Amino acid sequence: MKYDVIVVGSGPGGYVAAIRASQLGLKTAVVEKESIGGICLNWGCIPTKALLKSAQVYNYVSHAGDYGVAVEGNFKPDFEAMIKRSRNVADDMSKGVQFLLKKNKIEQIMGHGRVKQGKKVEVEDADGKKTEYEADHIIIATGARSRELPAMKQDGKKIIGYRKAMSLKKKPESMVVVGSGAIGSEFAYFYNAIGTKVTLVEYMPNIIPVEDEDVSKQLARSFKKNKIKVMTSTEVTAVDTSGDKCKVTVKNKKGEQEIEADVVLSAVGIQSNIEDIGLEDVGIKTEKDKVVVDEFYRTNVDGYYAIGDILKGPALAHVASHEGIICVEKIAGEELQPLDYNNIPGNTYTIPEVASVGYTEKQAKEAGYDIKVGKFPFTASGKAKAAGNADGFVKVIFDAKYGEWLGAHMIGENVTEMISEAVVARKLETTGHEIIKSVHPHPTMSEAVMEAVADAYDEVIHL
Repeated sequence: MKYDVIVVGSGPGGYVAAIRASQLGLKTAVVEKESIGGICLNWGCIPTKALLKSAQVYNYVSHAGDYGVAVEGNFKPDFEAMIKRSRNVADDMSKGVQFLLKKNKIEQIMGHGRVKQGKKVEVEDADGKKTEYEADHIIIATGARSRELPAMKQDGKKIIGYRKAMSLKKKPESMVVVGSGAIGSEFAYFYNAIGTKVTLVEYMPNIIPVEDEDVSKQLARSFKKNKIKVMTSTEVTAVDTSGDKCKVTVKNKKGEQEIEADVVLSAVGIQSNIEDIGLEDVGIKTEKDKVVVDEFYRTNVDGYYAIGDILKGPALAHVASHEGIICVEKIAGEELQPLDYNNIPGNTYTIPEVASVGYTEKQAKEAGYDIKVGKFPFTASGKAKAAGNADGFVKVIFDAKYGEWLGAHMIGENVTEMISEAVVARKLETTGHEIIKSVHPHPTMSEAVMEAVADAYDEVIHL
């Protein structure tokens, strides 16, 4: 029962860390209490994208005539079939990760893991049996769950979180989504697309508030065009579930009002899974719901590490994966650089999609930069026009003095596939003129990146 590395949690941080550890020759085990692959594969990133694809296909069929395709007969969204497909996709991906762990000779230990003093992990299985395992290095990757507000205590029926939103038995006729981050906005889009009357409530002045303000405003316009009611600078003060419908009391500068809906989806952020995993017993330091680590994910207790959503920083699957890789490479004695958290891409898979990296325009100004800003709308893109979806734009921000690429912000069709150009270019310290002189294929959506950079330097051709 002795290992070089034990990873507690098998999400995109945990299983990636385990595989990399095994590749480096370390005897490794993974502890998981529920499903291999964690929240991302089973209840987050993957199944939500399956639902969003179903909504997109339904939208295409609904507008088939715009593309010169005649669709005969009645058609409608099959909510139950969409949910079933989403669950099947998640199950397949989870089985794929199980295969990868087995291929890399990583032991999978099912049960609830608790770290113990002396570099040990106690695992309690479904029958209540407890077994102790020992390792030289223990990586805690227990992830996070939906956060609850006092005014919206989830009951799994009328007030739900993201997990229940992916497994409802019946499509609600109306829904209030509270919180407009990636999770809230994606579910607002999905349910609206299949016919649910959706109201999106956001406490901050703009939806998707971490994004550049221009992007937030564009998505709000797109949502409103598609009949999603968007309420910003609005607080939910109470939810009454005593009747057939939920009565949601909201407050903003116009005063209080009441909204009726079948279901309220709480999407107000996440809470770290750090309770009942033994942190206090070992003496591992935490601050404000987060484990404290150094730049290589070492806690204050020798031999114990933490990665992923239980740390301060962006709660993103790809961040957790890179943290896991850096953590185990450092354990293996490799020389490496810490992760650059200012070059982390963020994606929101609504229609239109949103993607960004680096500083927003506001952040760049607040940081004291003299900036150049370029913007290219997809209304000027031949590929976007041909695809029938010209909503959105690419916006880029450069330091006027040294030419550093400070940020990129995109909203439009397939922009989540385009943002990597900016991430890699920023990593390589590429200048704006190097982007302009790099030939981009025509017609493509990605031409907009080149054109936006050219606009920043007053060299844009197609505007």
